[in-house]
Amino acid sequence: MKSKFLIISTLIATNLLANSIDFNMAQKDVQRVTPSTTKQLLSFNDSVKDAMKSVVNISAQRHINASANIPLQMFNDPIFKRFFGDQFGNQFQQDRIQRSLGSGVILSKDGYIVTNNHVIENAEEISVTIGDDSTEYDAKVIGKDPDSDIAVIKINGSNFTPIKVGYSKDLKIGDVIFALGNPFGIGSTVTQGIVSALNKNKVGINRYENYIQTDASINPGNSGGALIDSRGALIGINSAILTKSGGNNGIGFAIPINMVKNVVSKLIKDGKVTRGYLGVVIDDLNPNLSKVYNHRKGALILDVSPDTPAKKYGLRRGDLIYAINDKPVRDRADLQNIIASFKPNQKITLNIERDKKNLKFDIVLGNRSGLIVSTANNGKFLGGLALAELDPNVIKRFRINSNVSGVLITNVEPKSKAEKAGFQPGDVIVQIEDMQIKSFVNVQQAIRKYNNVHKRVYVNRYGQTILLVIK
Repeated sequence: MKSKFLIISTLIATNLLANSIDFNMAQKDVQRVTPSTTKQLLSFNDSVKDAMKSVVNISAQRHINASANIPLQMFNDPIFKRFFGDQFGNQFQQDRIQRSLGSGVILSKDGYIVTNNHVIENAEEISVTIGDDSTEYDAKVIGKDPDSDIAVIKINGSNFTPIKVGYSKDLKIGDVIFALGNPFGIGSTVTQGIVSALNKNKVGINRYENYIQTDASINPGNSGGALIDSRGALIGINSAILTKSGGNNGIGFAIPINMVKNVVSKLIKDGKVTRGYLGVVIDDLNPNLSKVYNHRKGALILDVSPDTPAKKYGLRRGDLIYAINDKPVRDRADLQNIIASFKPNQKITLNIERDKKNLKFDIVLGNRSGLIVSTANNGKFLGGLALAELDPNVIKRFRINSNVSGVLITNVEPKSKAEKAGFQPGDVIVQIEDMQIKSFVNVQQAIRKYNNVHKRVYVNRYGQTILLVIK
């Protein structure tokens, strides 16, 4: 009875002390200026030097247990030491540790730091240094959100320098910006560029995308660092570059601060991100389709999944969602990002065009977390496939015949070997060579058995069996 009381008291205390964060917001109304005389020198040193105090270097490490089949205890065996010596064993164990460098940004005086999920993913130890100070801080993971590639870590302390937080919705193409981080592990650096584009959402990196595109150099190690405006306010978190060589080609992407704030607040409060769920298959409104609608922008409903909020509240195939809570919806990706910004069970109002009539629907969103499918090996199975087991939620979501058994392809990495071979999201892998596929384990067994050879992969696509070949 005493232990139950202790557990209940702990839960109540935890709820009462739920964490939150107050962002250090920058001045909202600003004026864009240029030098007015030849005696003025345009310099951003004051803005950059302040922001640099909030940018950290992150070192994450994890042990690679799958890199060899030799158990670590073998290195302490006297016979092993006799033949190979201590040096070989020590070197081998060091080789089994993988280290990665990245960047992060301090958001609060008490040490909350935002970075990219891919910087600290699967890390067993995380250490942080601030700027060029060699002092190391041990960091703990507060929460991670792979779908947006945002993570929050924390270091102990109470007097850190939080960065000023800007307003990404006020950005304009051509604004001067700076990328701050730790490229190549050489220490803190700054690169300069402009806002090249806004609202880039078809890059194919994350599930939820609304990137700021910039020509400022975002090199390896800059990931998780700060993208700041010319006054030093944080407008985005550096995330990725578009490159074939691995070097910078002037096409970099940063996650806008409005999305960062939304995800960070949820991670600090709950340790995870739960997103609202509508339950529709959607597409963009292309020029041909726009001829039969009054609105020229929006997200077109192609299908409504059964047992979802969309079905319950009467949405139909052919409906055009052009606004949510009177906020305009530009396209499919815009709708997805807006819905994801709401919480499950939250009530929203959809503005819909149906048969050239404007309608409003009050809808209570569902919980998307129960529908998120697992990915395998970071989406790298069979040359770029993300896979999911066929559980009831997945079968319902992808409208798969209940008689079909296998492993579902939920995503195909753009420009990958799998995409070139013809795989498509929604395909169900039913057989690889002579092996029947019922689960992830079967896929792994088949890959090991037919490693580095061309494999025949049978998939069920909309009820028909298709044969694809991939190495």
